[in-house]
Amino acid sequence: MVSLWGSKDGDEQHTDGGSTNEEDNNQQQPRQSREANERTRLLPPRNDGYLDPDDPAVSPYNLFSVRAIRFVGILFLIISFLWWVLLLVSIFVSPPMMHSRGSGFFDFSFTTLTLGSLLNGLLFFSTPSRAMEWSSLIIAALLLLDMVIVLAVQRLRSEEGWVGIASVIWATVMALYNIMSDRVVAWGKQEEEERLTGRKETRRTLREWCAVLTATVIMIVMIVITIFLTATLILRSRDASLKPPGERFYVDGDKYKLHLACVGNVTFDAHGKKNPTVLVEAGEMPFEDTMDDWIYSSYHNGTIDRYCYYDRPGFAWSDNAPSPHSAGMTSDALSEALARAGEEGPWVLVSAGVGSIYSRIFSSRHVRDVHGLFLIDGLHEDLLHRIASPTRGFILWGRGIISPLGYDRLFGAIFKGRTREDRIYGKSAYQAGKFIKAKLQENLVAGSLTKNEVSQARNIQTPSTPLVIVSSGIEVRRDNEWERKQEDLTKITDNLVSWDVVNRAPHRVWLTLEGRTILEKRLGELVRAR
Repeated sequence: MVSLWGSKDGDEQHTDGGSTNEEDNNQQQPRQSREANERTRLLPPRNDGYLDPDDPAVSPYNLFSVRAIRFVGILFLIISFLWWVLLLVSIFVSPPMMHSRGSGFFDFSFTTLTLGSLLNGLLFFSTPSRAMEWSSLIIAALLLLDMVIVLAVQRLRSEEGWVGIASVIWATVMALYNIMSDRVVAWGKQEEEERLTGRKETRRTLREWCAVLTATVIMIVMIVITIFLTATLILRSRDASLKPPGERFYVDGDKYKLHLACVGNVTFDAHGKKNPTVLVEAGEMPFEDTMDDWIYSSYHNGTIDRYCYYDRPGFAWSDNAPSPHSAGMTSDALSEALARAGEEGPWVLVSAGVGSIYSRIFSSRHVRDVHGLFLIDGLHEDLLHRIASPTRGFILWGRGIISPLGYDRLFGAIFKGRTREDRIYGKSAYQAGKFIKAKLQENLVAGSLTKNEVSQARNIQTPSTPLVIVSSGIEVRRDNEWERKQEDLTKITDNLVSWDVVNRAPHRVWLTLEGRTILEKRLGELVRAR
């Protein structure tokens, strides 16, 4: 029935409408009473079908190419790490076919640099940056220059061998890979942002900025390291142009070369017998910077007619030997070099310091050819523990690891005027990686192989061999044990010609006038003794 005031349906609709409004008011009332917090949305939800730029779904990892690049990077990292471990082991024990005629520290440094750059790239893989790209480009350019230097300079190429060449090439390739990886990730990030958010994201979060800053700082450090490596290689290529005074002969199955030089001509006495040649064994440093002056003076004055000397493996112009390497192995290498040079005895062996160990072993293996032993403040076999100290070995290893940076040699060349001669055999020779490697090898076996060899040499030594001992007065007064061992050295044969203690002479006895005079006098007596 229709009412005057309206239909019944209308009243029902009005009533319903009123109840709906009341329900809406009841629903809105708690919303209005809820306070805003950090999770309250400030902007209305997007209805354009795109994701928010901060959504975790917006990631370059969505692309297969990016995931593949990362997998390849991890694979390269594993390969580099295994190669790094192998090179680390080869410093102490040379695996077959992996001996480096150089120190072996350069290839280890290049591989360490490769490991660092790959690890840095993987840690900050998802945050590419221009700084990272340009840093990798600079490192790649420097490594490419290093590769050219190693391949172009014949001496460096032979010293580094295939191991060093492979290491620097691998480091260069990995630097180029880092550039490509950074570009691929940057492209993938842009592609996913445009596809999922509708635009390229130009802002970075605080976390991303921290990642970019950290990666850039690490890359800057790597650039500095690579610059030092390159500068040291340039210095080594400069030193390679200095020719040795003697000849270099392959020894030990052509594994490395030993430098041997002889001065003077072979002479004969009135009975037609060949006069002995003085064979000099240097002490702790190369012969050319230590004993050369007074030996040449003895030759020039006519005290001796002829002398030969050589550089132990790793010293001056000689290559490094495979590890481990003992004094007996060095004596065998010297014997082979003398044979290849056509040099024959008789010999009068002159040695100083630790070189006395090498001379005594050589003498025991050539008893018929050795006509005299001359030990200048020689090291006794019971004191080999001093150079076999684990602390000393660890320090030598640490010096060897950082030696490719060459900061001390570069500083000396730039600010102190150090020459090629200084770096090869002179006052800066101890800074070279080859020299450090030789000392490390000496340290590793001094208390075992070398001590056994020299102990056997004492038992084999011919008792009738003439012997001269000259000791440092300073060392004898300073160290009672050294004094007792010097006295014991006078008993290694039964034919002691003389034992002199030069009062004010240091370990290098020839540095004083009195010491030099006594050395030359005793050398003449020993050469003329029969």
